[in-house]
Order: sequence, then C-alpha cells, then structure tokens
Amino acid sequence: MWYNNILETIGNTPLVKLNKITQNLKGTILAKIETSNPGNSIKDRMALKMIEDAEEAGLLKPGGTIIEGTSGNTGMGLAMAAVVKGYRCIFTTTDKQSKEKIDALRAFGAEVIVCPTNVDPEDPRSYYSVSSRLEKEVPNAWKANQYDNLSNSKAHYEQTGPEIWEQTEGKITHLVVGVGTGGTISGTARYLREKNPNIKVWGIDTYGSVFKKYKETGIFDKNEIYPYFTEGIGEDFLPKNVDFSLIDLFEKVTDRDAALMTRDLARKEGIFAGNSAGAAVAGLMQLGQDLKEDDVVVVIFHDHGSRYMGKMYNEDWLRERGFLKDEKLTAKSILKKRGEQAIITADANQTVLEAFNTMKSLNISQIPVTQQGMVIGKVTESDILTALLENPSLKSSAVEDIATKPFPFVDLNTSIDKISGLINKDTQAVLVEDELGRINIITQYDIINAISEV
Repeated sequence: MWYNNILETIGNTPLVKLNKITQNLKGTILAKIETSNPGNSIKDRMALKMIEDAEEAGLLKPGGTIIEGTSGNTGMGLAMAAVVKGYRCIFTTTDKQSKEKIDALRAFGAEVIVCPTNVDPEDPRSYYSVSSRLEKEVPNAWKANQYDNLSNSKAHYEQTGPEIWEQTEGKITHLVVGVGTGGTISGTARYLREKNPNIKVWGIDTYGSVFKKYKETGIFDKNEIYPYFTEGIGEDFLPKNVDFSLIDLFEKVTDRDAALMTRDLARKEGIFAGNSAGAAVAGLMQLGQDLKEDDVVVVIFHDHGSRYMGKMYNEDWLRERGFLKDEKLTAKSILKKRGEQAIITADANQTVLEAFNTMKSLNISQIPVTQQGMVIGKVTESDILTALLENPSLKSSAVEDIATKPFPFVDLNTSIDKISGLINKDTQAVLVEDELGRINIITQYDIINAISEV
C-alpha cells in the first residue's frame, strides 16, 4: 500500500502509556503522540482542514498565497500542504520562537517575518497585525487565521476526538490539553462530550496568559499579560476557537516546570516531545492527585522535541534562566574549586616587550589586554613570536598593536561542556565576571584541574 502524497499520512497517531513520570498518580495516563504526523505536529490536521475548507468556499484560489501568524507548527502544516497543492506561503512569527521552528518553515520555501513578542496584539508591529496587513497588500492572498477560523476546531472534532474515543474503547475519563489557539481542546472535547458528557476536560495555561482568569471570572485582565518562555500555549487575547463552555478548568504551569518536564519526558519516558507536552504533563501532575484507579487520562503531545534543541533541551539555556541547578561543573564551580586568583592583564599602552616579560615571569602563555579597565583584546606567546619574526622592532610598540580579539566572555552558569567547546588552538581561555563584578580567566588547565577533583 502507498499514499498518493504526504498529506494522506496525517492522523491516526498512537496512544502511548506513561509509566515513570506518572507512577505516583492513579489511573492510566496515555499520551497522544502527534509527532508521528508528517510535519511532526498536531497542527498538520487543522492546517490541511483550513486549506480544504477555504478552497471549497472559494477563498483560496489556484496559485494563491497563504498568509498566517504562527509559532511554527501551524506554519509547518500549511507550508507542507502548500508545497503539494502549489501555493506560496508568507508567515509572521515572534522573536521568542525557537530558531529551529523558523528554519523548518524556510526549509519548505516559506517566507518568514519575525516580529517582536512584547507588544499588544493590536500593535502594528505584532505578528497578528503584520499578517493582517499582508493579507490586504499581497494579491490573491488568503489568511488562515488559525485563532478564529473554526475549521481549526472542526478538524479535531472530525479526527482527533474520534481517534481517542476508538483507541480508548470509549473508556477515556479525562482530556488534558495545553491551550493556545483552542482548536485542539475544543474540537476534541466537543466530540468526546457528545459520546460521554461526564468526561473531564482540563486546559493547561501558562503564567502571562489570560485564559485561566477569564474562565474563572469572565474578566479579560490585561494585568495578567506579560512575556513568558513556554511555547505553544497561552494567549494575550481570546481566540474564537477556545470554547470555554467545554473546558472544566484551566491550570497554570510555570516556565520552569514546563521546561524541566519537557526534558524529563525524553529522559524518563523516551518520548522526544515539545514544550507544550511538558507543560501539559506538569499541569496534570499538579491536578492529578484525586484521580481514581479506573480513570483513563489522555494528554495531547502536540509537537516534536527537535524544535526545542536550542531551548528546553539545551542545558546552558536552562541554567541561564535559573531553571536547572544540578551538580554539573559550571564556570562558577570551576572558579570556586580553583580559589581566588587575581587576573593578570597588560595595559594597551604597555610595550610588547613589557607584556612578554610579564608573561615570562609569571609562566603564563596568554594575557588579556585592557584599556581603562575594559578588556579590548588578548596577546599570546604565539602572537608575540609571529610579530617579532616579521618585525623585531615591534618589541617597543604598544601591545595593542599586535593584540587579537579578546577571549570570549561566559556567564557564571555556563556549563563546562560549553566552556570546553569555546577553548581551542585560537582561543586558549574564557573570561567570566563574578558576583562582585571582577573579571576572572578560566584556562584549559583550570578545567582539567576542576575535572580531576570531581
């Protein structure tokens, strides 16, 4: 058997039981692994549905241009369908989205415009506003508008809901979904509730989003809105696809808990999923203490971990935001093991010979070059030798004349892996500023010494 094109492989994704992470919860916890869609995301379902409905309604015409504001996954589904169907794509996204998502969109030939995150949706610079402007300016354009286009939730009513009902043999008792556009949770919940009105529907929200307070009070509170790191869930407005009547409650999850749970899914369950899956499972862990043994919980895993390699799966990114504090060696622990050590520098106006004599007397092979207390470069034994071989008279010149680019600066939380990666034949050390604002140097010797003491 074969498929006529890649779009025919969308859907029929597996349900996989979670074991280690949820071992302290009662009931059966199942993950709906949407990464097996061809675009590695649940958004493939609604992207194709929106296009097909627009074609049927005459809104999207042959050779047309698809415009959309997207965090990446919907764009991927739209771009994939556009390749098969012969459309052009222009997407707007925010500068908080992972580089991997943006690169993936461009891999399909889409044009991507990156807009600022920290602006109101009505701001002309927002990715919502820019996409709306492009729809008016680009000839033969159609904006998918995943937030308010009800074909989004319709796709899940027709596909995701029935799949879950059949896969659980009608035994599902709880549906847990991270909420962004609202299409997944609303469409899936509508179908499941028609089958069994007693099914509980839990929406996972993030701090900085308006959903939870609006559900509980009916108040749209702009004071709830602020930037957050979690991707794929939460909003600063109310999409039409969010049917609050179908959602029993919203649970907020912190950026840290969502990020670390995303990482744990790979390490403890062997499931390489995206940030919204981590948020959804973290939310379930906060809510699930009252589950019963015969409960069957389905959690939607929206997308693939490969789109978060520079973020949730990057330990340095986690440390820089204070999300990860483990025993792995960092710049801070390397300095602590080494003990306090004054950094030796050469003033930019010192002569080359003076700098060399300093290095020789202290038995060091490289030295930062400073000017008015600021590091402006470095000089090594090799730099001095090369300069003097070319022109012996340079020994009386200012050391800044032969200085090369400075050693790279790293954060105190930078891991030993990243520091080691920065040190090579051209860069023999890194610089780090401690809590007191003092500049310290870390050399290859310091790294080896720290490792040997572990």
